[in-house]
Amino acid sequence: MSDPTDDPQAPAAPEPASESPVQRALRLKQAAINAREKPPRGGRFQREQAARIATGKSKPWMSR
Repeated sequence: MSDPTDDPQAPAAPEPASESPVQRALRLKQAAINAREKPPRGGRFQREQAARIATGKSKPWMSR
């Protein structure tokens, strides 16, 4: 049968009873940020991103 610890509907982290509304909002915000899709790291993608803007191109007034 099913074990109560295998319940997929159970919350991942129980809410503390002494949590203030501000702490709760911060915890929910951090959870939402961490759940976002992250860009790929390393490899060709990172090299392309690094090579996209050459040094000094973002400050055209510095060139003569």
